[in-house]
Order: sequence, then C-alpha cells, then structure tokens
Amino acid sequence: MRRRFCRPPRLDLPSLFPEGSGEALPAVHKVASLGTPRRVLALLFPRLPVERLRHPGPLAIWAAQGSRRIVLSLSPEAEAAGLEPGQALADAQAILPDIILVPEDPAADVALLDRLALWALRFTPLVGVVGANGLLLDITGVEHLFGGEAALREAVLDRLARMGLSAVAAVAGHAGTALALVRTGWNGLVPTGEEEAAVAPLPLAALNLEPTLMGVLHGLGLRDIGSVAAQPRPGLVRRFGPALARALDEALGRAARPITPIRPPPDMAAAHDFADPVVTREGIEAALDALLVDLCRALREAGRGARRMLLRAHRVDGDVQEIAIGTGLASRDPKHITRLFHEKLERLEPDCGFERIVLEAPRTDPLTGVQEGLGTTGRTERREELAQLLDRLAQRVPVWRLAPRASHWPERAMARVSAFGTVEVPDGWAPRPRPVRLLRRPPILQVMAQVPDGPPFRLRLGRIWHRVLRAEEAERIEPEWWRDTPDRLPRDYYQVELDSGARLWVCRAGPMGPDARWVLHGHLP
Repeated sequence: MRRRFCRPPRLDLPSLFPEGSGEALPAVHKVASLGTPRRVLALLFPRLPVERLRHPGPLAIWAAQGSRRIVLSLSPEAEAAGLEPGQALADAQAILPDIILVPEDPAADVALLDRLALWALRFTPLVGVVGANGLLLDITGVEHLFGGEAALREAVLDRLARMGLSAVAAVAGHAGTALALVRTGWNGLVPTGEEEAAVAPLPLAALNLEPTLMGVLHGLGLRDIGSVAAQPRPGLVRRFGPALARALDEALGRAARPITPIRPPPDMAAAHDFADPVVTREGIEAALDALLVDLCRALREAGRGARRMLLRAHRVDGDVQEIAIGTGLASRDPKHITRLFHEKLERLEPDCGFERIVLEAPRTDPLTGVQEGLGTTGRTERREELAQLLDRLAQRVPVWRLAPRASHWPERAMARVSAFGTVEVPDGWAPRPRPVRLLRRPPILQVMAQVPDGPPFRLRLGRIWHRVLRAEEAERIEPEWWRDTPDRLPRDYYQVELDSGARLWVCRAGPMGPDARWVLHGHLP
C-alpha cells in the first residue's frame, strides 16, 4: 500500500492525483509552476453505446431519423461482417440477418460517460466531458507520477480495456488539438509546439463541423485542415461565420479550449493505492485513519480547517463510490471527522475490492488563533464541543436554528438558518408571546364573540363547544404594503384560555361580522 498526499490547485493550475507505479513516490507532491507547459489527454469512446451493453456477438445500436432508421454504433463482430455506422437498418439486417438490434438509449450513454469521468479523477482532478462520447483530462504536472506521458496514456487505455471499453487517446499541448486528433482515430503524443504540423494533414471531420458546411468546403476543394487554414481569414469569417475560424484556432493550438470540470478541484486531497484490493470494513477504516492524519497535518500547516470532506473509493471493476460529510465550523480534528464518517462507511460496497481510496477537502476555511496542545478557554471549548455535537446530529437529521426577520406577520417573522451562523436581530424587533410552533394549515373555528371587535367568549374546537375563561385584548397586525396585495385583510390575534385548560392563539381576519373568518394559528404553552 502506498500513501500519498497532494494539495491540488484551483482551476487555473495543474492538479496532482498520483496513480501507482512500481517506484516509491514522495509523500508530498508540489504543484507545477505557472511556467509548466499545459498538457491535455483526450479520450474518445467510438463504441460507447455498444460496449455499454456488454453483449457478445454482432450487435447494432440504431436510431430513428425522420422516417429512416439508421445504425449508430456497431460491435467489432458486426463491423467485421461489413456493416458501417450510418447505414440503413434494413441494409444491415440484409447483410447480417442474425445481428441483434437495440434502440438507442441516450440517457444511459450519458450516465455511463459521467461515471467514466468520475473514474478518471484517479489520474487528475481536472476532468471534463466533451460531447456524447469524449473526455478531456488536464494532466499537466502529473505525468512524472506514472513514468511519463506515454506510460500514463498506456495506463489509462489498459484500465479501460480491462473494463471492456475501447478508446482512442491522444496527448497534446492544447485541448482542441487533442480532440481533433482523436476524432480521426489518431493515437499518440504530440510534442509541445508541434500542434499545427500534427493537425494540418487531418480531414475536416476532425473539426466536428456541420455536415452542410463540410459539403461546401469539400466542393471548394478544401479537404484538410491545413488547406482551410491557409485561406485568408477575413474571407473565411465573412463567408462561413466565426464558428469555423474558432474551430480552426482551437485545433491548431492558436486558441485555448476551456475544460469544464465535472467538479471543482478540491483545496486539498490525500490518496491511498493498494497492491491488494481492500474488501473489509477494518481495512477501509485503517485507510481512512491514515488519510485523515496526512490531510489534517497539511491543513494544520496551512492554517486552515475543513468544512466538507469527500471520501471516494475506486473499485477494481471501475465502479466509483462516494460518501461526504460536512462540519458547521472549520475542523482538522481527526477523531471528530472519523466519528462523522463512521456510520456512513456502511454505504460502501467493496464487492471485488477497492484499489484506491481518496480523501478530499473540497471546502476549507482559515482556522488560525488556536494553539493546539496548550489548552483552550472554557467558552471556546464549550463552543467546539457544541459544534461537534451538532455535526454528529447533522449526519442523521437536518439541524438548523431560528433567526428573526423584519416582518410583523407571524409566518414571516422567523426563518431557518444554519445552526452555526451568526444571528442578526433587525432594528426594532422585540419578541412577543407566540406559540412555539405555528400550525401549517390553521383549522377554521366557529366562534361566538362580543361585538363590535371584542374577544370570543365561546368557540368550537372539533365537535365540542368550549367556554372562554380568559382572553387578552386583540393584537392588530396590518398588511405589509410593500409586500402584500391590496386586497389582503388585517388580522386580530387573541390569546384565550378555555375551560378545559388549553391556551390557544386564535386569529380573526377582517372586521367583525358574518364574513369574519376565525382560525386557530397555534397552541400557547
């Protein structure tokens, strides 16, 4: 088992997630400098819909395009029999009568690609999805952890092959260049600075243009990227629009193509690789303990504490499982974080075993001014103990507190806020006797009241009439003109005590009369 720690950078810097090689690796990896040339690995899955089904023998995925049914994806056995993507489904059946036909399922294909993107986080924390069957991995600064770019590329392809997936992989200095290469089936590495020479001979299909635009360019005798790039740029933009110029610049490495990550890189992370897959709860807990020691030490050195932590377990078969915990206050206490993870570890399903476990701190906050080991004041200690108790409760049930809001209406006067947030009291706000809990759907009451605008002396609760022993004067609440509609009626609230001993908070909307509406808004203590 090899243990490593890394502190990945923000989106504009390369990220470092090591993958195991046979060599001993240092415990801490430093971020590549800003001057490091950017390197991107593009992956394209040409048979993703077919390989998702894992069905042996000739298989075809088809889709309806208008009144036609077209073959979208084919298994290697079907292609060996002479079938081609884009072929009419009837022709495919005539050539290979025994072929198995399955309609397309775009949602399932997207879900598989998303799982592959999550799986690719084992190589770098900056992974993006491109189109319906492509991935972009920013591998800047991590290639040396795998023995170089070529070894990293081979490791990715080898693991995908073991998962039953075929892929085309290319490494270049620009995302657009790597994508253009894999779209034409090109495998390999392009040295930095040689992007234009590598892309110029490629056909226009590498640019992923609209079929109509490609037909026009072919009609003009322009059949490769180099010939199109050699044309005067103003004429291209004027005739074909800026999209063609942008696609050319991205492919040639003259313009950067941004990578939209599936999730922002974490502030800090630590990882374990296992020579033998871990299948027991004890092994997972031991790995978590070791990762927490490394991560909390790095947080302490940086003067920060984690507000959220994510445990990601990579299974041998390519499945990726995640569990997350959150803390109300920034924390770097391994014992406390271990307790938060303890019950959630039951959700992990090792099955054939985990070969890699990663612990990330996606969100951290400054945590300074606490000198650990020298003791804390009683007030600070009680605050930390309360925060840890609320953290443990929050893993099971929602935890929140009430805060006053600037409103006279009872249902607007309080709001749920974080249990750890600072509560600000609005100017002029003063607490009044209110029920502990307002009824969400106040039941309508039948009331006998003194006139005009007097308190009730009898009311019907359920099927029983009750006599009112005591009632306080009405509390008038007017509509909030800046928020309510003009037709909203004022309310009169009464605190009443019944002969049964119950104390109620009843409300009358509008003036006294046959149209007055009485409701029960809550029970008083």
